[in-house]
Amino acid sequence: MPSPASPAGVGSPIPTGMHMVIVTRLKDYVSNIVKQRKPWSEVTDRSAFSKPSNLTEATSRLRKNAAYFKVNYLIIMMLTTAVTFIMHPGSLLILGFVAASWVYLFMIRTAPLQIGGRTISDREKLIGMSALSFITIFFLTSVGTVFFSALSLSLAVIAAHGAFREPDNLFIDDGETQQGLFNMFTAPVAPTTLATAV
Repeated sequence: MPSPASPAGVGSPIPTGMHMVIVTRLKDYVSNIVKQRKPWSEVTDRSAFSKPSNLTEATSRLRKNAAYFKVNYLIIMMLTTAVTFIMHPGSLLILGFVAASWVYLFMIRTAPLQIGGRTISDREKLIGMSALSFITIFFLTSVGTVFFSALSLSLAVIAAHGAFREPDNLFIDDGETQQGLFNMFTAPVAPTTLATAV
């Protein structure tokens, strides 16, 4: 006698072909972002640093540098976060456990998840895992504190660099200046020479 069909969306694993499509698109997306990275020699050019005359100039510099060095700033944030977690191995272990739980439930486990004889749908798993991860990271452990410490440190470094780095010799598109860091997630636009005040 054939077994009854499982409810739609309950415990249905993602097809292997779909995994490949997701991985390929993710790699292309990351590659497109990395291509926008500027040479680190430009980031650390000591001759381009000077003290801003006032807060308005510092804010203007930060906005323009964020548009130009957006990917470099993202890398700085990621490296700062990685180093901070390495210095706190307990938090890194907990974060790894949470990530492994997500991978197991949504990518490795193929059988439907049952609790108390009731089959849990993928939507319920997503909601439950999101809630458990949030509570674990921000309330039960110090992972959230470590993460925000790393984020605060990286933002302070970026703000200092953006305010003191003169952007007058950079090639920045006017539209990118308005979008700043978020522009890295869109298709790159042909740059034009930044007009300097005479």
